[in-house]
Amino acid sequence: MVAYLIGRVLQTLLSMLVVISIVFVLTRLSGNPVNLLLDVNATQRDFDLLTRHLGLDKPLPVQYGIYVKNIVQGDFGKSVLSRRPVIEHIRERLPATVELGVVAMLLSVLIGVPIGVYSAVRRGGVLDSAARVFAVLGQSLPPFWLGLMLILFFGVILGVLPAGGRGGLQHLLLPAFTLGYFTSAAIMRLTRSSMLEVLGADYIKFARLKGLHEQIVLWKHGLKNALLPVITFAVLLFVQFLGGAVVTETVFAWPGLGRLILESITTRDYPIVQAGVLVLSALYLIGNLLVDMLYSWLNPKIRYRSTAG
Repeated sequence: MVAYLIGRVLQTLLSMLVVISIVFVLTRLSGNPVNLLLDVNATQRDFDLLTRHLGLDKPLPVQYGIYVKNIVQGDFGKSVLSRRPVIEHIRERLPATVELGVVAMLLSVLIGVPIGVYSAVRRGGVLDSAARVFAVLGQSLPPFWLGLMLILFFGVILGVLPAGGRGGLQHLLLPAFTLGYFTSAAIMRLTRSSMLEVLGADYIKFARLKGLHEQIVLWKHGLKNALLPVITFAVLLFVQFLGGAVVTETVFAWPGLGRLILESITTRDYPIVQAGVLVLSALYLIGNLLVDMLYSWLNPKIRYRSTAG
């Protein structure tokens, strides 16, 4: 088990190094930020001074080495536009993204798990057919279109919910549902297939033969064992929400990290783009590592194979 965890940690560190390299190269290929910072009346001397000040006059390998060294030391540099430390921008925007991701994940689980359970129990019935339609729509509708339709209906026509911005719970409902609808359909399908497999197990048949109430059989014995893949999938979903909310944050003017990265790409603010992508990538990789650890802890077979290997 220890050897398995050490190997996974090393894989995570290597993946982070690959992400750092890719982000560094892609941001340099997008253009020179000096052209955006200087006006049309700037001289060549101004151009050279700013290029030297930003460290862009050094060869790319040297810039890369300096950047990796600074990251190891926890220094992400300063924003090209605001000249504020990048870490301050990250701290301002990350809580909003985490808040949206948590609520979206909760909605996904609260919607997907009960529907998946009853869809498995009533297999082939009206509820099962309706659940399948729900799943197909959830995985077919583009998030930006769904968000705009929700804004039009609830924010403009009915006027019962805010159309954008960050505030109380009312501001969270529309963007969280938009972000979580797709994954709630995935959770529903995963719960349904897992429950169908569990309901055919011998211990479920034995519980019914003992005369246990059907609700106890379903929710205590059936769902408890069917939730293993759902839990690991939900944890991974939460990490994906943190990095995949760019479209939703843009549609609803949500001041999150994804929107900050998109704005920084437009203005070619390299330090913020690099730091934002690295933070999201680190969260995603750590989430994958935690999922593997959780799965090996919950499933003795996985733990045994990991230890034996």
